[in-house]
Amino acid sequence: MSSHGKRYADDLQKVDREREYQPAEAIALVRSLANAKFDESIEVHVRTGLNVRHADEQLRGTIALPNGVGRDVKVAVFAQGAKVAEAEAAGADVVGAQDLAKRIQDGFDDFDVAIATPDLMGTVGKLGRILGPRGKMPNPKTGTVTFDVGKAVREAKAGKLEYRTDRGANVHISIGKKSFGEKQLLENYAAILDEIVRAKPSAAKGRYIRSITLTTTMGPGIHVDPTRTRDIVEDAQETATVTA
Repeated sequence: MSSHGKRYADDLQKVDREREYQPAEAIALVRSLANAKFDESIEVHVRTGLNVRHADEQLRGTIALPNGVGRDVKVAVFAQGAKVAEAEAAGADVVGAQDLAKRIQDGFDDFDVAIATPDLMGTVGKLGRILGPRGKMPNPKTGTVTFDVGKAVREAKAGKLEYRTDRGANVHISIGKKSFGEKQLLENYAAILDEIVRAKPSAAKGRYIRSITLTTTMGPGIHVDPTRTRDIVEDAQETATVTA
């Protein structure tokens, strides 16, 4: 614990490590602990009971959060011909084909999302070992392999996020920044839980959501009640009304 510094140790004392907080309580607490000098990200980490060694138990998809994530998303597009102008008009940060692939092979990584037209997947496929581990490989299942590059770029710029289970069957995703209001963060959190529940693989067995943790970039984790996955915003509003 000492390796984290005094501020982290002080914040840890404010968290009941044995308790599973209600979502609204957890968000209020995590915001109060975001005391770094920069606008810290707030993330949710969901541990599932999926056996990701089985292809039919892997979880992957995209979601556009109702309040965005509070950062500028940089988009790279693999396109040629008329699709170059379409991507640029939609706000793509970098557009190319073989030349863009060469830049990435040489170390270029200044983008958050990669989109490709289907005719260039032969070129993009050779970048799998680079883009795959970084979660940036275009995939038709997430809408990032498409001829409708304008729509894909606009959605990415609006904060459309890709999520997937890692090797430990965990999902990690940002719900916003500490500068967001509690209601904005709660709405984003609820949207993520709704999506994860909706996307539950049909082959999943046993307890699906094992645990949920909220944390800031620099702060300790806060355990959230994993059974609370529905009507999160509505229940919080009712509680606020009763206690007002």
